[in-house]
Amino acid sequence: MTKVASLPPTSTLDAMRAVSPALEHYTNGVLLGDLWKRPQLSARDRSIVTLAVLIARNQTTDIPFYLNLALDSGVKPNEFSEIVTHLAFYSGWGNAASAVVAAKPAFDKRGITLSGLPAVPGEQLPIDEAAEAQRATAVEKNFGAAAPGVVHYTTEALFHDLWLRPGLTPRDRSLVTVSALVATGQFAQLTYHLHRAMDNGLTKAQASEVMTQLAFYAGWPNVFSALPVVKEVLEKRPG
Repeated sequence: MTKVASLPPTSTLDAMRAVSPALEHYTNGVLLGDLWKRPQLSARDRSIVTLAVLIARNQTTDIPFYLNLALDSGVKPNEFSEIVTHLAFYSGWGNAASAVVAAKPAFDKRGITLSGLPAVPGEQLPIDEAAEAQRATAVEKNFGAAAPGVVHYTTEALFHDLWLRPGLTPRDRSLVTVSALVATGQFAQLTYHLHRAMDNGLTKAQASEVMTQLAFYAGWPNVFSALPVVKEVLEKRPG
């Protein structure tokens, strides 16, 4: 059963009530009272999507609330740690560093210590040699001459290291990546990463509902700009 989201801190609701009572109305009614109760996506997945948006867009005010909600909904501390690390590569080091500062009080309050966080380095997941060879060849052919440094780190740091860290499943890494791409309007890479997400276990129904979650947290314009890509991918997928 999808867990119902709790209310934001009283101080946040008081601020909404004082500045934008309509925002409080939609927050309590549509956002937390309806969207988070939809069964098409678990509260855990909704939390991952939402945190990815907040981190990618450096919107740190809401991170403590949604981090606590995520931890209560089944996201483990080590998984959140990996989400932040993953987004350092996909949304920039500064955004990840800001997320760490925003999240640390929640970790401290819950007594989360290094013993519960991923090892550095750690044992890696197996790599899909054929798929990785195809990806690396295409990137080298397209951009090897123009940006050899980017190509080098794309292979060595991202796909031969980051994506193989076991602290986050490949499906969840894809969920984080797709959410961040939509949230920041980076649609050029959405086709590849949405296909990868579905290869990693994200279903068509879940992919569709991710867009619904993103409409509220990344904004309707970003989602409607992404939907032609999403539609094309879903139409090409079997089933």
